[in-house]
Amino acid sequence: MTFKYGEAVQQARVHPGMTVGELVDELGKAGAYNGGSLWQAVNIYERMLRDEKALKFFGLSGAMVPGGMGGIVADLIERGHIDVLVSTGANLTHDVIEAIGCHHYHGTAQVSDTELCEEGVNRIYDIFLPNEAFIRFEEFLQDTYSSLPEGSTVSISDLLGRIGSRLDSGILSAAAKAGVPVYCPAIQDSMIGLQYWLFSQTHKVTVSAFADMPGLLDRCFEAERAGTILVGGGVPKNYILQSKLMTETGFDYAVQLTGDRPDLGGLSGATLDEARSWGKLTGEATAATVYGDATINLPLLVAATLERLGS
Repeated sequence: MTFKYGEAVQQARVHPGMTVGELVDELGKAGAYNGGSLWQAVNIYERMLRDEKALKFFGLSGAMVPGGMGGIVADLIERGHIDVLVSTGANLTHDVIEAIGCHHYHGTAQVSDTELCEEGVNRIYDIFLPNEAFIRFEEFLQDTYSSLPEGSTVSISDLLGRIGSRLDSGILSAAAKAGVPVYCPAIQDSMIGLQYWLFSQTHKVTVSAFADMPGLLDRCFEAERAGTILVGGGVPKNYILQSKLMTETGFDYAVQLTGDRPDLGGLSGATLDEARSWGKLTGEATAATVYGDATINLPLLVAATLERLGS
């Protein structure tokens, strides 16, 4: 029986020993809801990574590093799958904390937040982080900032590159080694920003919020095509999408992993189709939004795509 609106839903099958890529393909056969969207996202991500002329952006929002997702991002940088990274300051703060040898811990529900505060433990949903980590973080950053020449002006990406060059692991370290620029337009909204403010009280070094714009926009103008993976929303999402507003064309590939709703009007939940109305995506761009927990969807997206690429 033919049906003019689409193909028939096939019942997904799972079996012992199947790969992540095989599981995602089964979800694609079913084609329903966010399982089908995840399959579409893998298709788009594969095309983007195979397109040698596409400038590849990656937006990182939400508490992804405390949730154990930072290693995935660092690996993507090392594989050459990220050309431009835009992150919240919070993720980069926690990246530094991990890289200097501190850890985030699995929490327990059998303790009050008042008790945690009294014991110097900070909670991020079900992840705990002791205050001692921020003491070591402050010592590391103040020592790093002290290496900045007095009277100099640096961009945010240069500042983050300097931090990454003093680390042996993590996102900032991988980016510094690979020469991948890391942009953090809201760096003031983080412990990295607060530590810089403390440093600035006794030193004359200027961090320019606008010094990153020429390099970013030059990349956008020079790129024949562009694609992006957006984990969460907020400032990184908008910073990435608006970077193409100055050019004649928008993004050609876009994948969004979000848990936010579009009907509330906020940017974090806004659909990628809405971005077309602004010219942030081209009319012909392939795009998919996968709703749900990014600590589930990001590993599945990356693992299935890497399986297809064979690397």
